[in-house]
Amino acid sequence: MSTSSRPEVGRWSLAGATALVTGGSKGIGRAIVEELASFGATVHTCARNEATLNRCLEEWRAKKLAVTVSVRRVGAR
Repeated sequence: MSTSSRPEVGRWSLAGATALVTGGSKGIGRAIVEELASFGATVHTCARNEATLNRCLEEWRAKKLAVTVSVRRVGAR
């Protein structure tokens, strides 16, 4: 997914918005993280697998996406 064609401001800008996405290191969750961040949102995501999450974070930083992460089991009591 290329983020270079995304406008920083405009009709679909999410600049100034903050989003929380659970399960953001794989599949649909990861796609949502990347899409929201590419439109300018600051995104925090969590996932259970630290190694996978850190690999994603490295990729997001390389793309200059504003994403922070934490390792969590959201369903745990």
